[in-house]
Amino acid sequence: MTFPIVRHRRLRQSAAIRGMVRETVLTVDDFIMPIFVTYGSGVKNEISSMPGVFHFSLDTLEEEVKEIVDLGIPAVLLFGIPEGKDSIGTPAFIDNGIVQEATRKIKSLYPDLLVVADTCLCEFTDHGHCGMVHTFERDGHVCGDVLNDESLELLVRTAVSQARAGADIIAPSNMMDGFVQAIRAGLDEAGYNHIPIMSYSVKYASAFYGPFREAADSAPQFGDRKTYQMDPANAREALREAESDVLEGADMLMVKPALAFMDIIRMLRDQFDLPLVAYNVSGEYSMVKAAAQQGWINERAIVTEMLLGMKRAGADIIITYFAKDAARWLRGGN
Repeated sequence: MTFPIVRHRRLRQSAAIRGMVRETVLTVDDFIMPIFVTYGSGVKNEISSMPGVFHFSLDTLEEEVKEIVDLGIPAVLLFGIPEGKDSIGTPAFIDNGIVQEATRKIKSLYPDLLVVADTCLCEFTDHGHCGMVHTFERDGHVCGDVLNDESLELLVRTAVSQARAGADIIAPSNMMDGFVQAIRAGLDEAGYNHIPIMSYSVKYASAFYGPFREAADSAPQFGDRKTYQMDPANAREALREAESDVLEGADMLMVKPALAFMDIIRMLRDQFDLPLVAYNVSGEYSMVKAAAQQGWINERAIVTEMLLGMKRAGADIIITYFAKDAARWLRGGN
Protein backbone atom coordinates (compact mmCIF):
# COMPACT_ATOMS: atom_id res chain seq x y z
CA MET A 1 0.00 0.00 0.00
CA THR A 2 1.22 3.49 -0.78
CA PHE A 3 1.46 6.36 1.70
CA PRO A 4 -0.61 7.62 3.42
CA ILE A 5 -1.96 4.53 5.08
CA VAL A 6 -4.85 5.41 7.41
CA ARG A 7 -5.46 2.70 9.97
CA HIS A 8 -8.58 3.64 11.91
CA ARG A 9 -8.42 0.35 13.81
CA ARG A 10 -5.40 1.55 15.80
CA LEU A 11 -7.79 3.41 18.10
CA ARG A 12 -10.06 0.38 18.58
CA GLN A 13 -7.56 -2.33 19.52
CA SER A 14 -8.25 -2.44 23.27
CA ALA A 15 -10.96 -1.53 25.73
CA ALA A 16 -8.64 1.03 27.32
CA ILE A 17 -8.01 2.83 24.05
CA ARG A 18 -11.68 2.71 23.05
CA GLY A 19 -12.59 4.20 26.42
CA MET A 20 -9.99 6.94 26.10
CA VAL A 21 -11.27 8.16 22.72
CA ARG A 22 -14.99 7.61 23.36
CA GLU A 23 -16.94 10.66 22.20
CA THR A 24 -20.28 10.12 23.94
CA VAL A 25 -20.64 9.02 27.55
CA LEU A 26 -23.76 8.16 29.53
CA THR A 27 -23.90 9.09 33.20
CA VAL A 28 -26.60 8.62 35.80
CA ASP A 29 -27.01 12.41 35.88
CA ASP A 30 -28.53 12.16 32.40
CA PHE A 31 -31.64 10.29 33.57
CA ILE A 32 -35.13 11.12 34.79
CA MET A 33 -37.23 8.19 36.04
CA PRO A 34 -41.02 8.36 35.48
CA ILE A 35 -43.30 7.23 38.33
CA PHE A 36 -47.04 6.46 38.23
CA VAL A 37 -48.86 7.26 41.48
CA THR A 38 -52.42 6.38 42.37
CA TYR A 39 -54.84 6.32 45.28
CA GLY A 40 -55.40 3.38 47.59
CA SER A 41 -53.33 1.51 50.13
CA GLY A 42 -50.62 -1.09 49.64
CA VAL A 43 -50.73 -0.67 45.85
CA LYS A 44 -47.73 -1.84 43.88
CA ASN A 45 -49.22 -3.22 40.69
CA GLU A 46 -47.10 -4.04 37.67
CA ILE A 47 -48.36 -2.49 34.44
CA SER A 48 -49.02 -5.44 32.14
CA SER A 49 -47.67 -3.79 28.99
CA MET A 50 -44.61 -2.32 30.76
CA PRO A 51 -42.78 -5.09 32.66
CA GLY A 52 -40.88 -3.71 35.64
CA VAL A 53 -42.96 -0.51 35.83
CA PHE A 54 -45.59 -0.20 38.54
CA HIS A 55 -48.48 1.82 39.88
CA PHE A 56 -47.67 2.97 43.42
CA SER A 57 -49.96 4.24 46.11
CA LEU A 58 -48.61 6.93 48.40
CA ASP A 59 -47.75 4.44 51.14
CA THR A 60 -45.67 2.22 48.82
CA LEU A 61 -43.99 5.12 47.05
CA GLU A 62 -41.17 5.49 49.58
CA GLU A 63 -39.49 2.20 48.69
CA GLU A 64 -39.40 3.10 44.99
CA VAL A 65 -38.09 6.59 45.62
CA LYS A 66 -35.42 5.30 47.99
CA GLU A 67 -34.16 2.93 45.31
CA ILE A 68 -34.03 5.77 42.78
CA VAL A 69 -32.10 7.99 45.20
CA ASP A 70 -29.72 5.19 46.17
CA LEU A 71 -28.92 4.65 42.49
CA GLY A 72 -27.99 8.31 42.14
CA ILE A 73 -30.77 9.20 39.68
CA PRO A 74 -31.30 12.95 40.16
CA ALA A 75 -34.95 13.38 39.17
CA VAL A 76 -38.36 11.74 38.85
CA LEU A 77 -41.27 12.62 36.55
CA LEU A 78 -44.66 12.23 38.22
CA PHE A 79 -47.85 11.01 36.56
CA GLY A 80 -51.03 10.64 38.58
CA ILE A 81 -54.09 8.40 38.29
CA PRO A 82 -56.96 10.08 40.14
CA GLU A 83 -59.92 8.54 42.00
CA GLY A 84 -62.37 10.27 39.70
CA LYS A 85 -62.47 12.36 36.55
CA ASP A 86 -64.61 15.14 35.11
CA SER A 87 -64.94 17.14 31.92
CA ILE A 88 -62.36 19.79 32.88
CA GLY A 89 -59.82 17.63 34.74
CA THR A 90 -60.44 19.12 38.18
CA PRO A 91 -58.26 16.48 39.95
CA ALA A 92 -55.26 17.85 38.05
CA PHE A 93 -55.29 21.22 39.79
CA ILE A 94 -56.78 20.70 43.25
CA ASP A 95 -54.31 21.10 46.11
CA ASN A 96 -54.91 17.55 47.37
CA GLY A 97 -54.61 15.97 43.93
CA ILE A 98 -52.61 12.78 43.61
CA VAL A 99 -49.60 14.43 41.93
CA GLN A 100 -49.58 17.20 44.53
CA GLU A 101 -49.75 14.72 47.42
CA ALA A 102 -47.01 12.56 45.92
CA THR A 103 -44.83 15.63 45.41
CA ARG A 104 -45.18 16.65 49.06
CA LYS A 105 -44.35 13.15 50.22
CA ILE A 106 -41.27 12.82 48.02
CA LYS A 107 -39.93 16.25 48.95
CA SER A 108 -40.44 15.53 52.66
CA LEU A 109 -38.45 12.31 52.35
CA TYR A 110 -35.76 13.39 49.87
CA PRO A 111 -35.67 17.17 49.50
CA ASP A 112 -32.70 17.04 47.11
CA LEU A 113 -34.42 14.73 44.62
CA LEU A 114 -35.83 16.80 41.76
CA VAL A 115 -39.56 16.37 41.21
CA VAL A 116 -40.72 17.09 37.67
CA ALA A 117 -44.49 17.45 37.42
CA ASP A 118 -46.17 16.49 34.16
CA THR A 119 -48.66 19.28 33.51
CA CYS A 120 -51.52 17.96 31.42
CA LEU A 121 -55.21 17.12 31.80
CA CYS A 122 -55.58 13.86 29.86
CA GLU A 123 -55.26 11.57 32.90
CA PHE A 124 -57.84 13.66 34.75
CA THR A 125 -60.57 14.31 32.15
CA ASP A 126 -63.41 11.87 31.54
CA HIS A 127 -62.95 12.30 27.79
CA GLY A 128 -59.18 11.68 27.88
CA HIS A 129 -58.14 14.76 25.92
CA CYS A 130 -55.48 17.24 27.01
CA GLY A 131 -57.79 20.23 27.35
CA MET A 132 -61.40 21.34 27.53
CA VAL A 133 -63.59 19.81 24.85
CA HIS A 134 -66.72 21.02 23.07
CA THR A 135 -68.63 17.84 22.22
CA PHE A 136 -71.34 17.31 19.62
CA GLU A 137 -72.89 14.49 17.62
CA ARG A 138 -72.33 13.96 13.93
CA ASP A 139 -73.99 11.11 12.07
CA GLY A 140 -74.71 9.37 15.36
CA HIS A 141 -71.11 9.59 16.58
CA VAL A 142 -69.77 11.67 19.45
CA CYS A 143 -67.28 14.23 18.16
CA GLY A 144 -65.41 17.02 19.85
CA ASP A 145 -63.16 20.01 19.41
CA VAL A 146 -60.35 20.61 21.91
CA LEU A 147 -60.61 24.24 22.94
CA ASN A 148 -57.18 25.81 22.96
CA ASP A 149 -57.50 29.14 24.77
CA GLU A 150 -60.09 27.94 27.26
CA SER A 151 -57.75 25.10 28.23
CA LEU A 152 -54.84 27.41 29.05
CA GLU A 153 -56.44 28.69 32.26
CA LEU A 154 -56.83 25.12 33.56
CA LEU A 155 -53.24 24.28 32.67
CA VAL A 156 -52.03 27.38 34.51
CA ARG A 157 -54.02 26.37 37.58
CA THR A 158 -52.48 22.90 37.37
CA ALA A 159 -48.93 24.22 37.09
CA VAL A 160 -49.37 26.64 40.00
CA SER A 161 -50.83 23.93 42.23
CA GLN A 162 -47.92 21.64 41.38
CA ALA A 163 -45.40 24.36 42.18
CA ARG A 164 -47.20 25.13 45.43
CA ALA A 165 -46.92 21.44 46.37
CA GLY A 166 -43.14 21.61 45.92
CA ALA A 167 -42.46 20.55 42.32
CA ASP A 168 -39.01 21.67 41.20
CA ILE A 169 -39.76 21.68 37.47
CA ILE A 170 -43.03 22.10 35.58
CA ALA A 171 -43.26 19.96 32.44
CA PRO A 172 -46.32 20.89 30.35
CA SER A 173 -47.14 18.19 27.80
CA ASN A 174 -50.49 19.32 26.41
CA MET A 175 -49.39 20.92 23.09
CA MET A 176 -51.89 23.77 23.27
CA ASP A 177 -50.74 26.85 21.38
CA GLY A 178 -49.36 29.45 23.80
CA PHE A 179 -49.14 27.09 26.75
CA VAL A 180 -45.58 28.04 27.74
CA GLN A 181 -46.34 31.76 27.85
CA ALA A 182 -49.55 31.20 29.82
CA ILE A 183 -47.89 28.92 32.37
CA ARG A 184 -44.84 31.19 32.69
CA ALA A 185 -47.07 34.18 33.38
CA GLY A 186 -49.17 32.20 35.84
CA LEU A 187 -46.16 30.88 37.75
CA ASP A 188 -44.58 34.33 37.91
CA GLU A 189 -47.79 35.96 39.12
CA ALA A 190 -48.11 33.33 41.86
CA GLY A 191 -44.54 33.97 43.05
CA TYR A 192 -42.89 30.97 41.38
CA ASN A 193 -40.67 32.85 38.96
CA HIS A 194 -37.77 30.59 40.02
CA ILE A 195 -39.48 27.40 38.80
CA PRO A 196 -38.23 26.31 35.34
CA ILE A 197 -40.45 25.02 32.56
CA MET A 198 -39.41 21.84 30.76
CA SER A 199 -41.62 22.14 27.70
CA TYR A 200 -42.81 19.16 25.69
CA SER A 201 -42.02 21.36 22.70
CA VAL A 202 -42.07 18.74 19.97
CA LYS A 203 -44.58 16.04 20.82
CA TYR A 204 -45.71 13.85 17.97
CA ALA A 205 -49.04 12.05 17.64
CA SER A 206 -47.26 8.74 17.95
CA ALA A 207 -48.21 5.07 18.07
CA PHE A 208 -45.34 4.62 20.55
CA TYR A 209 -47.56 5.94 23.38
CA GLY A 210 -49.79 2.86 23.52
CA PRO A 211 -48.51 1.27 26.76
CA PHE A 212 -48.46 4.64 28.54
CA ARG A 213 -52.15 5.10 27.89
CA GLU A 214 -52.79 1.89 29.77
CA ALA A 215 -50.44 2.99 32.56
CA ALA A 216 -52.00 6.44 32.94
CA ASP A 217 -55.55 5.48 31.95
CA SER A 218 -55.43 8.38 29.52
CA ALA A 219 -56.68 7.07 26.18
CA PRO A 220 -59.06 9.53 24.47
CA GLN A 221 -62.68 8.38 24.61
CA PHE A 222 -63.36 9.64 21.10
CA GLY A 223 -61.27 10.81 18.19
CA ASP A 224 -57.52 11.20 18.55
CA ARG A 225 -54.95 13.85 19.40
CA LYS A 226 -53.83 14.66 15.88
CA THR A 227 -55.31 18.17 15.98
CA TYR A 228 -52.84 19.22 18.67
CA GLN A 229 -49.96 16.75 18.65
CA MET A 230 -47.63 16.85 15.64
CA ASP A 231 -47.75 14.83 12.45
CA PRO A 232 -44.81 12.34 12.49
CA ALA A 233 -44.14 13.21 8.84
CA ASN A 234 -43.12 16.79 9.69
CA ALA A 235 -39.67 18.03 10.64
CA ARG A 236 -39.61 21.74 9.80
CA GLU A 237 -42.73 22.21 11.88
CA ALA A 238 -40.73 21.00 14.89
CA LEU A 239 -38.47 24.02 14.59
CA ARG A 240 -41.48 26.33 14.56
CA GLU A 241 -42.93 24.66 17.65
CA ALA A 242 -39.63 24.85 19.51
CA GLU A 243 -39.01 28.46 18.50
CA SER A 244 -42.41 29.46 19.86
CA ASP A 245 -41.60 27.86 23.21
CA VAL A 246 -38.20 29.56 23.36
CA LEU A 247 -39.79 32.94 22.71
CA GLU A 248 -42.49 32.24 25.31
CA GLY A 249 -39.93 31.53 28.03
CA ALA A 250 -39.26 27.78 28.09
CA ASP A 251 -36.15 26.81 30.05
CA MET A 252 -35.75 23.33 28.51
CA LEU A 253 -37.03 21.80 25.29
CA MET A 254 -38.17 18.22 24.75
CA VAL A 255 -38.61 15.85 21.82
CA LYS A 256 -41.11 13.01 22.31
CA PRO A 257 -40.81 10.20 21.28
CA ALA A 258 -37.06 9.82 20.89
CA LEU A 259 -36.18 6.68 18.96
CA ALA A 260 -37.97 7.43 15.68
CA PHE A 261 -37.15 11.14 15.89
CA MET A 262 -33.38 11.29 16.30
CA ASP A 263 -33.21 13.70 13.38
CA ILE A 264 -35.49 16.09 15.25
CA ILE A 265 -33.30 15.93 18.35
CA ARG A 266 -30.31 16.84 16.18
CA MET A 267 -32.20 19.67 14.47
CA LEU A 268 -33.13 21.24 17.79
CA ARG A 269 -29.62 20.75 19.16
CA ASP A 270 -28.17 22.58 16.17
CA GLN A 271 -30.72 25.40 16.34
CA PHE A 272 -31.17 26.16 20.05
CA ASP A 273 -28.86 26.52 23.04
CA LEU A 274 -31.35 25.46 25.73
CA PRO A 275 -30.98 22.10 27.51
CA LEU A 276 -32.60 19.41 25.37
CA VAL A 277 -34.61 16.49 26.72
CA ALA A 278 -35.41 13.24 24.90
CA TYR A 279 -38.32 11.12 26.12
CA ASN A 280 -37.64 7.40 25.63
CA VAL A 281 -41.33 6.53 25.69
CA SER A 282 -43.39 3.54 26.78
CA GLY A 283 -43.64 1.83 23.38
CA GLU A 284 -39.87 2.00 22.94
CA TYR A 285 -39.47 0.49 26.40
CA SER A 286 -42.05 -2.25 25.93
CA MET A 287 -40.69 -3.41 22.56
CA VAL A 288 -37.26 -3.96 24.07
CA LYS A 289 -38.66 -5.68 27.15
CA ALA A 290 -40.83 -8.01 25.06
CA ALA A 291 -37.96 -8.99 22.77
CA ALA A 292 -35.62 -9.48 25.73
CA GLN A 293 -38.13 -11.73 27.49
CA GLN A 294 -38.20 -13.91 24.36
CA GLY A 295 -34.42 -14.11 24.40
CA TRP A 296 -34.18 -12.46 21.02
CA ILE A 297 -31.93 -9.56 22.05
CA ASN A 298 -29.38 -8.60 24.68
CA GLU A 299 -31.41 -6.07 26.68
CA ARG A 300 -28.46 -4.33 28.31
CA ALA A 301 -26.60 -3.90 25.02
CA ILE A 302 -29.69 -2.71 23.15
CA VAL A 303 -30.73 -0.21 25.82
CA THR A 304 -27.22 1.18 26.17
CA GLU A 305 -27.00 1.65 22.41
CA MET A 306 -30.40 3.36 22.28
CA LEU A 307 -29.60 5.77 25.10
CA LEU A 308 -26.19 6.54 23.64
CA GLY A 309 -27.88 7.27 20.32
CA MET A 310 -30.24 9.77 21.95
CA LYS A 311 -27.39 11.50 23.69
CA ARG A 312 -25.20 11.44 20.57
CA ALA A 313 -28.06 13.04 18.64
CA GLY A 314 -27.91 15.95 21.06
CA ALA A 315 -30.01 15.18 24.12
CA ASP A 316 -28.67 16.49 27.43
CA ILE A 317 -31.32 14.70 29.51
CA ILE A 318 -33.17 11.44 28.88
CA ILE A 319 -36.51 10.54 30.43
CA THR A 320 -36.56 6.75 30.39
CA TYR A 321 -38.24 3.82 32.12
CA PHE A 322 -34.83 2.13 31.84
CA ALA A 323 -33.29 4.71 34.23
CA LYS A 324 -32.89 2.32 37.17
CA ASP A 325 -31.49 -0.49 35.01
CA ALA A 326 -29.11 1.87 33.23
CA ALA A 327 -27.92 3.32 36.55
CA ARG A 328 -27.12 -0.20 37.80
CA TRP A 329 -25.27 -1.06 34.61
CA LEU A 330 -23.21 2.13 34.84
CA ARG A 331 -22.19 1.03 38.32
CA GLY A 332 -21.09 -2.31 36.95
CA GLY A 333 -24.10 -4.24 38.23
CA ASN A 334 -26.53 -6.54 36.46
